[in-house]
Amino acid sequence: MSATLGSILLASTDPARLRDWYQHALGAHVSKDGFLMFGEVAVLIEHRDDIAPAPAEPGRVIFNFHVEDARFAAAHLTKLGVTWLVELEERNEGMLFGTLEDPDGNYIQIIELGEAYQARIRAEMADVR
Repeated sequence: MSATLGSILLASTDPARLRDWYQHALGAHVSKDGFLMFGEVAVLIEHRDDIAPAPAEPGRVIFNFHVEDARFAAAHLTKLGVTWLVELEERNEGMLFGTLEDPDGNYIQIIELGEAYQARIRAEMADVR
């Protein structure tokens, strides 16, 4: 069996607030069906009565947003007043990572892939062919 991940449902007690935040904070485009589009990944934020306002284990699922300029993205998010769990830092192969909370308390990361990392991945993909 083979499956394709078609979309993600993100439940919230205040979906309008969360949807607006993702649009302003990360530039999501909204589809006709109300999905937030991040490239080819569709996220539907929907109201649920069977959840708490904040997640009990916010690190269980983390959305990783790849950005071209992590420093710019971090400055933009800071202006919006986000809570940083891990401020932007450089990691292996020149990658920049930052971990923050969305308004519901879900963890998200912004990631800028370093040139060294990208070169290694390109080389590995060439070896597979």
